[in-house]
Amino acid sequence: MSSAGLIVLQFAVLAYALVGGAFLAFSDFIMRSLAHTGGARGVEAMQVINREVFRWVFMTLFLGMALTSIILIGYAAFHLDQPAMPLIGLTGLIYVIGCFGVTVVFNVPMNEALAKMDLSADSTQQYWTKIYLPRWTRWNTVRAIACTVSAGTLLWALIAMAQVPPL
Repeated sequence: MSSAGLIVLQFAVLAYALVGGAFLAFSDFIMRSLAHTGGARGVEAMQVINREVFRWVFMTLFLGMALTSIILIGYAAFHLDQPAMPLIGLTGLIYVIGCFGVTVVFNVPMNEALAKMDLSADSTQQYWTKIYLPRWTRWNTVRAIACTVSAGTLLWALIAMAQVPPL
């Protein structure tokens, strides 16, 4: 692999970790804090967060790593004879399924449902406490774990590549 490719992989480790850190913060303390705000205030805060998440920094990292992961999967598939390529392919697969896929299939639909809810309705409070908080946080934790495992797997691949003399 070229020096430029190795540098990209090193930045990818950091990017996976940064995305995972954002998700970890939500699973570890942000969602619990919002749960303690007393219903409507927590819903309102989460509605605002769900609108503000579309800022360029997070979305560039989140979507950029999805694209990077697809490229890693493809690259690894065509270079399986090289050391560490199965790990690199696994890295991309874990992120695409465990982070991006979970986001699209689980978290985004719940965010969209929450965005349409009336803050003063009893049904909103029920959805927030009984469905949204536990399910969203559970799936968010899966995303945090997937990002962390992706960072670790790619780091492992880089270490393995460094220990193999070039051809």
